[in-house]
Amino acid sequence: MKNHNLLSVILLGLTIFSCGDENNSKKSHFSFDGAQLQEQYKPGESIDMGILNAENKKIDSIVYYVNNKNIGSKKGAEKIAFDLTNEKLGYKNLKALVYFEGEHQETETRVELVSGIQPKLLSYEIVNVYPHDIKAYTQGLEFYRDTLFESTGNGAGNSTGIRGISSLRKTDYKTGKVYKQVDLENNMFGEGMTVLNNKVYQLTYREMTGFVYNADTFKREKTFKYFRQMEGWGLTNDGTNLYQSDGSEKIWILNPETLKEVDNINIYTGSAKVKNVNELEWVDGKIYGNVYQRDAIAVIDPKTGAVEAILDLKDLKTKVLQHPDVDVLNGIAYNAKTKTFFVTGKNWDKMFEIRIKE
Repeated sequence: MKNHNLLSVILLGLTIFSCGDENNSKKSHFSFDGAQLQEQYKPGESIDMGILNAENKKIDSIVYYVNNKNIGSKKGAEKIAFDLTNEKLGYKNLKALVYFEGEHQETETRVELVSGIQPKLLSYEIVNVYPHDIKAYTQGLEFYRDTLFESTGNGAGNSTGIRGISSLRKTDYKTGKVYKQVDLENNMFGEGMTVLNNKVYQLTYREMTGFVYNADTFKREKTFKYFRQMEGWGLTNDGTNLYQSDGSEKIWILNPETLKEVDNINIYTGSAKVKNVNELEWVDGKIYGNVYQRDAIAVIDPKTGAVEAILDLKDLKTKVLQHPDVDVLNGIAYNAKTKTFFVTGKNWDKMFEIRIKE
């Protein structure tokens, strides 16, 4: 199977959204010149924006905006070009404020910036295999000061329906022994987790609630509500900000003190949005995201949202005990000292130390 076909199989279920003209319903004398616009653009291209003036009004000037940011003004009906190099992927809302004959009117439309990168297919080798708690419904995994931290959810088993325990844990990865654990309330479904500035941040699934713990003692220091209506999925950090996924194509960038949005990115492979990116890990300036139910990891550029590479790990699931409650791959921890990754899954009896190869 060719690489591009395999990538399509790995990321089946991606939703491709087309864009369309979304001019204001309010009657306007002006509109964007659709003949000069494409529905989709790629980084490095530019958007040439011009205005149609069907009624031949005398235009004094036009102020142009992209996503509500003023990108410049032009005299008369002069066009403007907007360079898309280094821009984040996703929809670009275009607006023109036209001044004419002592009046002004707005007109709007949108285009979509998609990825121009063909993701590489990565390979790996197994370095070691370690035991893992078969009852751990793994949601988050991360090394901090040589200790493996793990967040688990109380998901029901595939066949038995027996629910697990939502918890935060410190684990001896070599033996699988849990030597420190704090359980969440029964009504809380534990999700992604990350450690920043000696604080553990842990999400919950649909409870719109997160927790902050002391990384040494696991004492809960703070309970916070999400900044918007959303689900909690994966969590990581770049040393300054938090990065949170919610099952959509977005990754939200949060201030760790206020837990409010700083920015966001949209994840794309080619012209398709990538949804269901779950457990996250920050490694050397990239986000490694587990694609839920695909047993694959996407390597994402956090500046643009483009998927640069894919690691297919579906064979690992064949190497764990095939018991009734075994579930999907979920859990990525990078060990900076060994430069290896530790991966596991929900109710897996093994954890794999792997080395990724180009």
